[in-house]
Amino acid sequence: MQRMTFSERLKQEVEQLRAQAKLSHRAERDELLRRARQAETASHVNEWLSSPGLRAPE
Repeated sequence: MQRMTFSERLKQEVEQLRAQAKLSHRAERDELLRRARQAETASHVNEWLSSPGLRAPE
């Protein structure tokens, strides 16, 4: 069984939310797009925290 990384799961969630938003009415679409932006931000933060160049303060 192959498992997805956290980053991959976030990217998949973004894709699913954006696809749902295309088929939704305005209020629901706005909420889905907001959640997609939050997942994108979480993905970027995760990538930043996982980067090899990140070091603890001295």
